[in-house]
Amino acid sequence: YGIRCQFSSDKFGFSLDGILGYYIQPNIDVVHQSSMVKISLTLTIVFITIGYINGILSFITFNNKKICEVGCGLYLLTSSITTLLTTTMFGLKFSILLLGQMKIITNRLFLYIQCLSIDFLLRVFLNMDQWLNACIAVERAVVTINAIGFQKKRSKKIAKIVIIILSIFIISTCIYDPFYRRLMDDAIDDDSRIWCITSYSSNLQKFNTFIHAFHFCAPFAINLISTLILILKTSRQQAKTRNKTKYIAIIIEQIQVHKHILIAPFVIVILGIPRLVMGFASKCMNSNNDATLYLIGYFVSFIPPMLTFIIFVMPSKFYKEQLGKVWANIKIKINRNFASF
Repeated sequence: YGIRCQFSSDKFGFSLDGILGYYIQPNIDVVHQSSMVKISLTLTIVFITIGYINGILSFITFNNKKICEVGCGLYLLTSSITTLLTTTMFGLKFSILLLGQMKIITNRLFLYIQCLSIDFLLRVFLNMDQWLNACIAVERAVVTINAIGFQKKRSKKIAKIVIIILSIFIISTCIYDPFYRRLMDDAIDDDSRIWCITSYSSNLQKFNTFIHAFHFCAPFAINLISTLILILKTSRQQAKTRNKTKYIAIIIEQIQVHKHILIAPFVIVILGIPRLVMGFASKCMNSNNDATLYLIGYFVSFIPPMLTFIIFVMPSKFYKEQLGKVWANIKIKINRNFASF
């Protein structure tokens, strides 16, 4: 990349800059930009719309005293907030990149601040969402194991501590990133661009790759193991009261009952694979086909945070009932306001 081809795409890290930035033509309005830019803009609008709908519906559902009596409710509420923050950062990232490369935004200080912060925050929020999903799975397994002995107040207290610790842990494992980001001028005569690039040493690049893999694999493993424990424990409890039914048949039955919980981590991990691959990839993008694949991978990696409502609310009768009550209260308030006029 660059006017003199002096930049390598691996310097951009997991960022939209290196994938789409060079396709955005300076001093040309959106209508006359390339099809790649127009498609990306359309996808961004769709993703932002879905992200906010999912985040708002999830927040309305989980911002409920009854749901938040246990730790699982707090994890889900935090996840809905994280979804809204991720969607906001995603929208800002695309908008600033587009307007910056079109030379509508030229303030260097503003570009420098967004260079240091937005990709870092996106990374933190995406990792946080994965770990919160793992916490929800663990909480469900604990509820099943303890059964009657499960203490709601203790669960809620632990959840608050875990959320704080997770936030500190995730930020601390990614905090090096802003220190190695900088703006790079790319100019010949009147043709100029400003790029946000990373400058990792070889050892730091290895550490960065390890951190990417860890935040991807560890939550998935915890999620999967917790779900299997939940199914096996429930099957044992069922086996005690159903002596005539084979244990394997009970396990299969429980897998069917909890299939949405079992499928969810696999769906999330499949959608997250492009982000992991892009974290490992260090080659340059030499063609439009490469850029297209990277762009698809980048957008796909933002789908998991948008599935909170579908994965957790839609399959749950309890959560849907709570959402229904909230909507009923909202309708009553709206009707009262109209009646007052």
